[in-house]
Amino acid sequence: MNVLISGGCKNGKSGFAQDIAVKLSGNGKRYYVATMIPYDGEDRSRIARHIEDRAGMGFETLEIGRDIASCLDGAESDSTFLVDSITALLLNELFPETHNGDADPEAAERCRSGLLKLAASAGNAVFVTDYIYSDAIRYDSFTENYRAALASLDRALAEVCETVIELCAGNVIFHKGGLPE
Repeated sequence: MNVLISGGCKNGKSGFAQDIAVKLSGNGKRYYVATMIPYDGEDRSRIARHIEDRAGMGFETLEIGRDIASCLDGAESDSTFLVDSITALLLNELFPETHNGDADPEAAERCRSGLLKLAASAGNAVFVTDYIYSDAIRYDSFTENYRAALASLDRALAEVCETVIELCAGNVIFHKGGLPE
């Protein structure tokens, strides 16, 4: 089963996704695919909180900041993969070291291809993304392009996921499908 979880930043998506991944995996193998590449103390603190939150849940952590489909290399294919998050993955792909600070125009397509491969290959996949499209502010062209690319990735995942969930102010909203009992 594939599940997409979206919602505002720091809205409990990661913990909710962890619970779903544990439930879906049963006694099977669980991989937590961490996509954030830390750049500062705040990032490192957030990562430490996430590690603490999933302690004892049986996840093997794979740190995959780019080339998301590579998480399948050497992994048991019938496993459950929790990808946290699509938002960070896209940012990482946009700015690989080889581009000297310039955005890579192929980043969104590379992400889409890798994410769809993972969704098609994994026993279960739970994807976490951030809903960053609801304000009425007009941003600079880079930010608008980033938001459009993330929305495109989210739409592609929503098409292949059996379940699409939004977390909003503590409310769980099912936009598509449901979860097994």
